[in-house]
Amino acid sequence: MAKAKPAENEYEDIPGTFVFNAERSREGYGINMFCMSLMKDENRKAFKADEAGYLKKFTLTPDQTDAILKRDYNRMLELGGNIYFTAKLGATDGHSFRHLAAVMTGSTQEDYAAMMLAGGRSVEGNRSKSGNDAPAKKAAAKKAAPKTSAKPGSKAKSKSSAKKRK
Repeated sequence: MAKAKPAENEYEDIPGTFVFNAERSREGYGINMFCMSLMKDENRKAFKADEAGYLKKFTLTPDQTDAILKRDYNRMLELGGNIYFTAKLGATDGHSFRHLAAVMTGSTQEDYAAMMLAGGRSVEGNRSKSGNDAPAKKAAAKKAAPKTSAKPGSKAKSKSSAKKRK
């Protein structure tokens, strides 16, 4: 199996993860402004009366428009949508955030809730698109390393010995 091209940012290598960074924010401006418009009752009514027509008020790519009309929340996030804004579309359709999370993970609401209560999705198989889990191993090693404030080559001094000198 061929390894995927390394991601530009480490976090882009995490499967199913679309980090809302500055680039995605710019890309998804139209999606997010549409979703924020749904905070007003008159806009929700106008959207529900003619979804495709209402979306023409916003600067959206054809892919963004398609994702909204299909309620493909994962695709909306990939195209720059912010989860907190896109949840307003779900609420307009009468869905809870739990429902949206279940849909986005391909599970039922009950299975999603049980998974989260059990500690969430396993990291096994979910660490890296490229197959390079070195960043995960590096982070685990860093977390396991003893914490010291000493610089390399100097003698570590404990807080208690520092108090004695004062």
